[in-house]
Amino acid sequence: MSKILIIEDEAAIRRVLTKILSEENDTYQVEEAEDGVSAYEKIKNNDYDLVLCDIKMPKMDGVELLEEVKKIKPEIPMVMISGHGDMETAINAMRLGAFDYISKPPDLNRLLNTVRNALDRKQLVVENKILKKKVSKNYEMIGESEAINHIKLMIDKVAQTEARVLVTGPNGTGKELVAHQLHEKSERAAFPLIEVNCAAIPSELIESELFGHVKGAFTSAVKDRAGKFEAADKGTIFLDEIGDMSLSAQAKVLRALQENIITRVGADKDIKVDVRVVAATNKDLKKEIEEGRFREDLYHRLAVILIKVPSLNDRREDIPLLVTHFAEKIASEQGNAVKKFSDDAIKLLQEYDWTGNIRELRNVVERLIILGGSQISENDVKLFASK
Repeated sequence: MSKILIIEDEAAIRRVLTKILSEENDTYQVEEAEDGVSAYEKIKNNDYDLVLCDIKMPKMDGVELLEEVKKIKPEIPMVMISGHGDMETAINAMRLGAFDYISKPPDLNRLLNTVRNALDRKQLVVENKILKKKVSKNYEMIGESEAINHIKLMIDKVAQTEARVLVTGPNGTGKELVAHQLHEKSERAAFPLIEVNCAAIPSELIESELFGHVKGAFTSAVKDRAGKFEAADKGTIFLDEIGDMSLSAQAKVLRALQENIITRVGADKDIKVDVRVVAATNKDLKKEIEEGRFREDLYHRLAVILIKVPSLNDRREDIPLLVTHFAEKIASEQGNAVKKFSDDAIKLLQEYDWTGNIRELRNVVERLIILGGSQISENDVKLFASK
């Protein structure tokens, strides 16, 4: 059932449009509004799949209504109905986010095609949102310890801002989860999150990777190539293991943060970028600064908000939840029934020294599920969880 709202101050045109759509498809549920103000109240309080909106109306015209609807429900496609003298306004409405416009009197085929296309677009948006929620489950932060709840609270507060965030903590603690949560809860979520592992890229290639290069900038540069900062435009760039970045690359990152400008390797032309930076490291950057391996000015640019992710040994009360989560996830991936862990098995896992943190725990849970019995016992843990 597709719910459609027709907004038109002329009753005769409203009736004709309602009749056309109702007869075209009996799954169309059509409602009417005679002006922009009453329509706005309906849209606020109902979920419509499509809005057909006249441009010239009393109280609030169609363009004003379009701007207001885009603030509260941007996913609703709005098709503007324009009179003969409204073409320039209709084109402007397209720039403001209208799905399309149709002229009065409407051509029947064009009207119905536009309606079908707009409803298909809305369905795609809904499916993408569902998919995004499923994808987001890969980046859930599992745990109810005081430390994890504090991080969740910080993420909720910081995500809606443009503040840069530096995430610290040992290897395997889930620093990338913080970055994903910050991005997905921000207003940049519709744009890319680009991840860069600074430790995995050779120092001689890091600048090209981050900022791109032009053809001929170095031996293997056979064509122009955009870098990660350009790819993340309007979104977020996650600089993981930033403590391993070379000093020359740090200087260029600093400039990008200060001026929102980058320059491809070998180019003279500056490129403007709009990127939020989240960085992470397992190193003590203050010590790195003292030893001349990290720029102090870059540190202060990055560390507007500091989020410290605790080691697993410092949040042992979360281990039962994590074990259950990993057991269910692994069973789902392998298409098997979920194996249960006995209380004694869980207690023994809580007593281990988790030097590899969450990553190590996940590996141990998978090993126990593969090698252990139908229910994971204390003996299974003793046999198969040794490091």
